[in-house]
Amino acid sequence: MNSDPSEKKLLERYERACARAEHCSGDIRRKALKALNGDEEAAGRIVAKLIADGFIDDRRYAGAFVREKSALQGWGEAKLRYMLAGKGIAREVITDALTEIDPDKADARLRKLLQTKARSLKGDPQIRLKLLKFALSRGYDYETVDAAVRSLPSDAGEKC
Repeated sequence: MNSDPSEKKLLERYERACARAEHCSGDIRRKALKALNGDEEAAGRIVAKLIADGFIDDRRYAGAFVREKSALQGWGEAKLRYMLAGKGIAREVITDALTEIDPDKADARLRKLLQTKARSLKGDPQIRLKLLKFALSRGYDYETVDAAVRSLPSDAGEKC
């Protein structure tokens, strides 16, 4: 680690941030680059030190991200994969993290989301199309969404 005081201050700031919440290496690298006016070497040293000291672990971050977003926001696998890739997480790390999703719980969450959306669309002649678009935008695959929409009870909206 360089003895540059601004670099040391940034490292300490990112250590505190990473101790409070999970962060991925890509996010910290982007923040460090901005704070250091594009100094790639210094940003790389900061990220490497945080990884070496256990403050950053992309596998741990990806697992927490998948659990949180699938459980709380109801995101599907496609959206989770896309968002993690956008953060610079490696493909194999993403694949491992996605194995933490319980398919039965994900299916139940999708059905609940669709029932809630269907109630808000009651009487709409394009309810099926809108439900499909809604669920696809949440990151679920078409076959799963189609089956879930077809299985909705008729009181959730007109028969889809």
